[in-house]
Amino acid sequence: MYKVKEIYYTIQGEGYHAGRAAIFCRFSGCNLWSGREEDRHKAICKFCDTDFWGIDGTNGGKYDAAGLVAMCRSLWPQESSTQPFIVCTGGEPALQLDDALIDEFHRDNCLIAIETNGTIELPKDIDWICMSPKANTKIVVNSGHELKLIYPQKGISPEDVEVYDFSHKYLQPMDSPEVAENKIKTIDYCKRHPQWKLSLQIHKVLNIP
Repeated sequence: MYKVKEIYYTIQGEGYHAGRAAIFCRFSGCNLWSGREEDRHKAICKFCDTDFWGIDGTNGGKYDAAGLVAMCRSLWPQESSTQPFIVCTGGEPALQLDDALIDEFHRDNCLIAIETNGTIELPKDIDWICMSPKANTKIVVNSGHELKLIYPQKGISPEDVEVYDFSHKYLQPMDSPEVAENKIKTIDYCKRHPQWKLSLQIHKVLNIP
């Protein structure tokens, strides 16, 4: 059974697919933080801004592969001829996403994207791989479609991850009390290093649920 925090239909707010309609399937659990605030001080990733603990969110619960695909598919506009675009996120979706679930999604004509921290080997046949590296981790997903580095991030720099083989490279300002300063730093870096593109969390700017 797959443990899922929430499933919802929205607009992708960041990175390469910003502005694209998508179904987000947020898996419960992560290998870099428990998700509990009382544990944040000892987390490997201390700046996570996502609630992925438990299975109590919208459409959250425990699913088998067929049930999870059916739930996701039911949220896509029925009159649309466009392939459903499913973003598997977390937490860390690679803890649960497997070949059986990917095959089930593909049988129902869905496109599968993953947002991963890159520390766990991925199953085959994922249609879009977005890897967001974190400091003090061992990256094993060193190729894919989209590299998205939260910036500035203590302990890891754009120079550290440029060696990875990704078609698109994004810097995204860290959402923190210093977010205004972080935006300035990120814009400046992208201007000085044009191989990097700027990613903004437009879903927060526009209050897209």
